[in-house]
Amino acid sequence: MEYPIKIIRSKNRKKTISARMVHGIIEVLAPEEISDQELQKIIKNLKDRIQKKHLKNQLNISEDLESRAQELNKRYFNGELRIRSIEYVTNQKKRLGSCTSNHGTIRISDIVARLPRWVSDYVLIHELAHLKVPNHSKDFWDLVNVYPLAERARGYLIALNISDELPEHLE
Repeated sequence: MEYPIKIIRSKNRKKTISARMVHGIIEVLAPEEISDQELQKIIKNLKDRIQKKHLKNQLNISEDLESRAQELNKRYFNGELRIRSIEYVTNQKKRLGSCTSNHGTIRISDIVARLPRWVSDYVLIHELAHLKVPNHSKDFWDLVNVYPLAERARGYLIALNISDELPEHLE
């Protein structure tokens, strides 16, 4: 989503340029003396950063990722897993998810929010399984493959060319 940009120049600002989201508008606070050309280069980076942060916040508010993960934990792992935190992130473009098993933290790429529910469930199950088995061993895949749509979901991700977490026999 493209947000409108409002540039506010100030005599009091000498060097710093900052940006913030205010009621759906990106406000850029800049020194009065900076050229439009120089400011536009900086605005592009600031805009991308703010839009990603806003998307992350919106996803983590609107999508109840923690409830879904707990539901899958109960259904496929007998509620045994301890999830310390789980959230959407916007800085994972080559991985759909990541898990720090010793801390119980899971990060899910914002890409997953746009996938069909049965595929996003597979990604969640994949990361949840890492809470029990931190590697991609046979034991790990045995846990993941309890999900009845696991193979179909992997095929879907292969077709989209966005999965790097496949068992060796599928690579």
